[in-house]
Amino acid sequence: MITKDSIETAYSFLHQKRNVYIHSRLGWQKDDIEVSIADYADSMNKELYDTIAGGRPDFLRDHKRFGEDITLAVELLEKML
Repeated sequence: MITKDSIETAYSFLHQKRNVYIHSRLGWQKDDIEVSIADYADSMNKELYDTIAGGRPDFLRDHKRFGEDITLAVELLEKML
């Protein structure tokens, strides 16, 4: 079951991290954000993750697609609010 609280929490966390990520010029900072988001994805509401991941098991965990994934996740969560 996806609760409003789980959506709000995920949105707040991912939105904040995305904003730092897209404006950062520091490689180590971007790497740290990717790691923290991957850890968060492992612990978030499974049904919510599956919904925003669209069936991709590597969603928010693929270094090459991370920028696209986090932007998509924030957009989807915002629509769910």
